[in-house]
Amino acid sequence: MSIRYLLFSCLILIAIVGQSAADGDVGLGIIAGEPTGLSLKMWMGDRDAVDVAAGWSLGEEGWFYGHCDYLHHWYDLDLEEVDGTVPYYVGVGCRILLRDGNNSKLGIRIPIGLDYVFRDRRFDVFVEVAPILNLVPETEFDWSGGVGVRFWF
Repeated sequence: MSIRYLLFSCLILIAIVGQSAADGDVGLGIIAGEPTGLSLKMWMGDRDAVDVAAGWSLGEEGWFYGHCDYLHHWYDLDLEEVDGTVPYYVGVGCRILLRDGNNSKLGIRIPIGLDYVFRDRRFDVFVEVAPILNLVPETEFDWSGGVGVRFWF
């Protein structure tokens, strides 16, 4: 993986966090799986959020992975014994895989996930899976998914 991809993704994440942090609705953490790296989530209201992840692909060794998704959340789960909230979500977004040379892939993601937000709203733990329809360089079906934790500020 090229260091320029890592630096570029870090700069984008810093710019996004800096712009949105004043609202207190920004979560930054880690995700493990496909991808393994950084996770950023920004609430755009009570039920809508934007999720960004950047890191390394474990399924495609040596590839830089990035995705950006719009998510809609539901709070319909009735879990009285849980000390927090557990929304589930569905979204749509894009995924890019980059590697040195002309071997990039670009596709459409449809993430489906479950999020556990602790009562004090300082941390959350999430799990998601996303079918992907790659469009570039050729049309093919793929998957991504992972588990992660974020700190909210």
